[in-house]
Amino acid sequence: MADILFGKSGAPLIITGKSFFAATNGSPSGISEETKKKIIQTVDTKTDQDFTQLTGIKLLSWGKNNDFPQWADKIITSTSVLNSGLKFIRNFTLGQGLMACKVESFDSDGNEILIPYPDPKPQEIINSRKIRRFQELSARDFFKFGSSAIQLLFNEKADAIVGLNTLNAYFWRLSERNENGLEKCVISGKFPDSPGKNEYEDLNVLLEYDPELDLDIRKAGKNADKSVVIMIRDSWSNRDTYSEPIWLSAYLAGWIDIAKEIPKYLQKVYKNQATWKWHIQIPYSFWDKKFPESEFDNTKDREAAIQLFMDDIEESLLGTKNAEKPIFTYYSVNELNGKIEEEWKITPLDNKSKESDKLVTSAAANSEILFALMINPNVLGAGMPGGTYAGNQGGSNIREAFLVNVANAWVDRQNLLDPIEVMLRYNGYSDVAIRYRNTVLTTLDKGAGTKKTMS
Repeated sequence: MADILFGKSGAPLIITGKSFFAATNGSPSGISEETKKKIIQTVDTKTDQDFTQLTGIKLLSWGKNNDFPQWADKIITSTSVLNSGLKFIRNFTLGQGLMACKVESFDSDGNEILIPYPDPKPQEIINSRKIRRFQELSARDFFKFGSSAIQLLFNEKADAIVGLNTLNAYFWRLSERNENGLEKCVISGKFPDSPGKNEYEDLNVLLEYDPELDLDIRKAGKNADKSVVIMIRDSWSNRDTYSEPIWLSAYLAGWIDIAKEIPKYLQKVYKNQATWKWHIQIPYSFWDKKFPESEFDNTKDREAAIQLFMDDIEESLLGTKNAEKPIFTYYSVNELNGKIEEEWKITPLDNKSKESDKLVTSAAANSEILFALMINPNVLGAGMPGGTYAGNQGGSNIREAFLVNVANAWVDRQNLLDPIEVMLRYNGYSDVAIRYRNTVLTTLDKGAGTKKTMS
């Protein structure tokens, strides 16, 4: 039904069909609460200075409000490409399982010649759900937040490590180091708020330089710890206490905000867009001749007749059945001045908003986030067909990009293996070597789509 704005005499002033337009004036009366919160909650990139004093422990804050894991997790879960990219890194880093082996020798190219470890016990341990769960959780916190804390659980005699428990980054914080370079890990469900006197537990953290030596010293002591913590940190940020994750650079550069804002923008465009296609201008004189006021008893009857006429026009022109249908209008020429009167002017409206441009910007933001994660966008199907970020999405390019990811994962894999190797060597398996199983994509001329490797 056509929406018509009538004048006092019943003559239409503005007519729209199946949509509307609105105008506003004035300006907002201040900054919204959401904007204020975002301004206040910024990333603290300074060295750790803020602290909370617990009983005998100087606890260093993780981030400006001691809530970096909570703050970072909100950013990650609300940015689809960042969330899936981090999970992709975790998955290819962990590979397809672990193998307990011995390095027998090396071939002429310097490659290791591995043999299965003769005692089946280490392989049973690393195949267990406890180790699989430890790997998943520790890699999660390591890649999302830059640091992971693992609790080593001892038996009653403290002569064997029986379990690895990854502490949720939401609920642990670290203390200032003492004169010997040692620190404590404080665990509390109250974080990021400061815990009270009986609302936290503190555990000693193994010396990062040589955790195995630290364990041996503690084992030789009379009061050996029943439980200690070993830290896994990404040292790239130079932050000794709380390491920063590599994706933080994409946030500081603004790419994550762009990637998040474009979907919001497009949602508002599709929800609030004006769908007008044509601008039809009808002269007032047309209505005086088509619907003379003298033929109607009152203004409302005239408005109703005009409304019915415009509904018929709209119904006969819109819809798939009326596609390409012409419209016929008539006009007269004033004999005195030769000017055209009563002419309908029909002008197509140009949509100045190009949503496709925003999609290109979104793809660029997604690529920049993946670059910050050191992921080739083609591996996740994010390659762009043309422009600055164009790339070949063929199988060879994807295979090579994945192999680069696996090769770059070596350092992170060794960091994630440290607690397992510490546990096995503490338990008497001093010559055990742990290697990751990999499934590598190959070409069809190799006789198979995949092959197994070790790293």
